[in-house]
Amino acid sequence: MSVVVRYRRAVTYGVNALLGALETAKAECDLRLGTTPEETAEHIAASPADRVLVLWSFYSPDAEAMAAELATVRALADDPRVLHIAGGVHATAEPQQVIDAGWDLAAIGEGEPTIVALVEALRADRPLTGVPGLAVRDGDGTALRTPPAPQLPLDAFPSFPDRRRHFGPIEITRGCAYTCRFCQTPFMFGGRFRHRGVDSVREHVRRMAAHGLRDVRFITPTSLSYGTQGPEPALDAVEELLAGVKEELPADGRVFFGSFPSEIRPEHVTPEAMRLLRRYVANDNIIIGAQSGSDRVLAAAGRGHGSAPVRDAVRIAVEHGFRPNVDFIFGLPGESPEDQDASLRLAADLADLGARIHTHTFMPLPGTPWRDAEPAFIPLATMRELDRLAQRGDAYGHWRKQAEHAARLAETAKAYPRRARRRRTTDN
Repeated sequence: MSVVVRYRRAVTYGVNALLGALETAKAECDLRLGTTPEETAEHIAASPADRVLVLWSFYSPDAEAMAAELATVRALADDPRVLHIAGGVHATAEPQQVIDAGWDLAAIGEGEPTIVALVEALRADRPLTGVPGLAVRDGDGTALRTPPAPQLPLDAFPSFPDRRRHFGPIEITRGCAYTCRFCQTPFMFGGRFRHRGVDSVREHVRRMAAHGLRDVRFITPTSLSYGTQGPEPALDAVEELLAGVKEELPADGRVFFGSFPSEIRPEHVTPEAMRLLRRYVANDNIIIGAQSGSDRVLAAAGRGHGSAPVRDAVRIAVEHGFRPNVDFIFGLPGESPEDQDASLRLAADLADLGARIHTHTFMPLPGTPWRDAEPAFIPLATMRELDRLAQRGDAYGHWRKQAEHAARLAETAKAYPRRARRRRTTDN
């Protein structure tokens, strides 16, 4: 049994978790990492195994490009021993599209239990319809769904295997209680928080430090929600986490919290919270999710806060020595020219306070309530203002590229209606 991974920098965190699950379950195989389509095909052709499982993971904007890569790999190494499986949030939301694009299997939901069960089934030559959390190509090409995989406690599997080259940020929270209408996280992982225990986090840090690593980062949808299920931060839990991590690190170790690849909700930025972070973290910036300067749009998006807390958060963060990077999304459904003007005014005000603006374009992402929504028109005047902020060094982002992705995602949504019937293994 051989596992070949199409290993891309953009999705290493999810792949690392799968490799950690295989290691924990003692289901490891001959493992090969393909950093290009050509290298992936070479690994497939060179594998002496009877079965070769090729892992692909990607986000929705990359689906079209990854389908083209899959075609390249198949052309270079077409082999009956091989099964190609796509995983991640796009495969979870659009398994039929993934099957139609050429993958043999789609992993639906959290991948750790599924990858372990899949490897065991392939080794034992058991039917894949008994593996939970899959969509399997049926005889007529329909995506046939197996029963869902269980959602296990976060401590059940590590964030990465015990190999230095695969280390990365530690996932401390999965799922999100803030069900924003544009976000895939609650759809993929559920609308409640599941937190990794402090003991598990400390064990991750000990393993990292034993390999000479000194910097620790975290994956979480909202950093200051660690340890809580409600809307208010549990700062005692956050401090227990950060203090425990510091204890496991050498004297020159550094903790990064509230910076990439995670963020902080604006209403959670308080003087007390910022003083707490100042005692423990090495980062001089934090990421704050604003998304819009229009209270009307924020309410429609289900953000759970207005624009005033964003302004307060930036002021508080700057006063405590952090430079905020503030996310804005332009073109949200139903956004009017007046709403965009409100966002531009707020962005300019925040830049004057010392923030950098991270600009995005709304994308109708699969699995979200706004999957079928039409992006709002972004006029030339708005584009020019965003360019002006960028030229001043006060804004950055790939909003133009995201606008191209949005158009493709909208077309895909029309081709695959959300209400299409799903076929399951229990269907007659």
